[in-house]
Amino acid sequence: MHLAGSGFMICLFRRRLSFFSPTAAASVHYHNREIAFHARTGDVDSALKIFHSIFSPTIVSWNSALAAFSKSPGKLQEALNFFDKIPHPDVVSFNTLLSCHLLNSDIPGARLLFSSFPAKDVASWNTMVSGLSRHGFTNEARELFLSIPEKNAVSWNAIVHGFIQAGDLHSALEYFQQAPDENEIVLRTTMICGLMSAGKIEHAWKLFDNMPLRNSVTWNAMIAGLVENDRAEEGLKLFRRMIAAKDAQPNPSTLSSALLACSKMSGLESGRQIHQWVSKYPMSGHLTVGTSLSSMYCKCGDLENARRLFEEMPVKDVVSWNAMISGYAHYGHGERAIKLFGEMLDGDMKPNGITFVAVLSACIHAGLLDLGMRYFESIETDYGVKREDEHYSCMVDLLCRAGLLRKAVDFIHSLPFKSHPTMFGTLLNASRIHKNLEFAEFAAAKLVEMEPRNAGAYVQLANVYASMSRWHDVARVRKWMKENLAVKMPGCSWVEVGGAISEFRSGDRLHPHLELIHKKLNQLWRRMKDAGYVPDLSFALHDIEDEQKETMLMRHSEKLAIVFALISTSPTTPVRVFKNLRVCGDCHQAIKYISYVEGREIILRDNTRFHHFINGKCTCRDYW
Repeated sequence: MHLAGSGFMICLFRRRLSFFSPTAAASVHYHNREIAFHARTGDVDSALKIFHSIFSPTIVSWNSALAAFSKSPGKLQEALNFFDKIPHPDVVSFNTLLSCHLLNSDIPGARLLFSSFPAKDVASWNTMVSGLSRHGFTNEARELFLSIPEKNAVSWNAIVHGFIQAGDLHSALEYFQQAPDENEIVLRTTMICGLMSAGKIEHAWKLFDNMPLRNSVTWNAMIAGLVENDRAEEGLKLFRRMIAAKDAQPNPSTLSSALLACSKMSGLESGRQIHQWVSKYPMSGHLTVGTSLSSMYCKCGDLENARRLFEEMPVKDVVSWNAMISGYAHYGHGERAIKLFGEMLDGDMKPNGITFVAVLSACIHAGLLDLGMRYFESIETDYGVKREDEHYSCMVDLLCRAGLLRKAVDFIHSLPFKSHPTMFGTLLNASRIHKNLEFAEFAAAKLVEMEPRNAGAYVQLANVYASMSRWHDVARVRKWMKENLAVKMPGCSWVEVGGAISEFRSGDRLHPHLELIHKKLNQLWRRMKDAGYVPDLSFALHDIEDEQKETMLMRHSEKLAIVFALISTSPTTPVRVFKNLRVCGDCHQAIKYISYVEGREIILRDNTRFHHFINGKCTCRDYW
């Protein structure tokens, strides 16, 4: 008995000793890193699971796990309960809990905690200043900032960033200019982000160009800002400049912005060049990069390469699946989109709201009314996803596509909340297609009431009147539009030739190859008419001679872009064009004839979907 007991005590002593060994310390350090990894994404469950597996957690372990709550909204009480269990909280613990209060907009709790800190460091002050300004307590943030005993670069960045998040650009600029070192990279990058978010692009350019040093975050801020402000071509040029400069390497975030720029312009060749560049580096297997590449190919109409990349991705998340399903849906391949959605569910990937927008869009474009209605009903009941405005708008579109305009109106009236303008826009477009003046006038009136400066509503209603030759009503709509200060966005189309993007506007007079384009277009026009094409003059919204109307229609931006591609590329190359507005009925009909007489594959992406023209037919089946 005595020997057995001694053996047990020796074993226990060795186990206890092992906790203080280098191996045990390394194990705790490894677990702490794992916890920190999950904390950065707000994955509380995974962080706590690892935390609870540590036999003797250190203060770093406690703080790392607590940090997960600071990235996960709605878990403040859980964070407080966890904090209360920390044996000896330090200043990092208090700072992290302060972040939890601020994340959950608990300003009174944050104030109370901050005032009761046993010892504050500069991070405590910075966190509180940033949180107050971010939540709109700008005067209090100013006073607190001035009270910081020793400000550092992070302090200045906190006050500037906070004002930017609160939408107070004036104050952000004021403090930026007062900072001891305006050229500090992080601070200047923060200011560039703020200027970009406010649309102050030229000011952002000035800051960027005058920077003595830049890092990848600075480049990313500028590239992303340009793309988000609809200056995709500039963003792409800056990306190329970044690669040439070699002072900072592009990272997944950079590539995501550059590929989005390609998507916005349907710049497939530029996207392929980026893909080739990416394939030389290890980040080609990165989830964000893989998803961005697949999405770019989808949005440029190359579904074959998009699907190949999608299948090659070692790991897929819901964003990856959504991009591919949406690609099929907007291309008119509804059945493929539905099949892929089934594969997503079979792979235990949980869909989200965006998934169901894509699935319902697939049903719309494929004319799958009953299936679409079943999916709509199942969103909340079967999948636990909250239905949003986009899902209800899809239902209106689904009913309209089936010609059930009365049911669509009844559906809108049955909603327990205020209808979204998109629903009336969908109804108005369907009324135009089905030539239903009653519903067109109803939808247009609702749209103008909700968005008086939305030019699209006036233009579509004018189209309906013009198709009936009711020119006095067209004039009335124009006057109505002018009174409400609604300005029609000019139609623009982009086409990529030889890696360069060319932009065309309706009636363009500036393109260097305009003479050749008009010559080819006139020849093509005669051949199209010989093949049976009749211009739909109702889309020329002016009470002028028919010959003048035809000339106006002939020079719509998408026709000019397509003809430029025809004279600039080989006969076997598909023509890819992107338009910023919905393609008009005459252009759609004309492009069908162009594809037939030229024997060319033409892919047009407008602001609603893809139109794939082959041998005189379009994948949209003449409904868009």
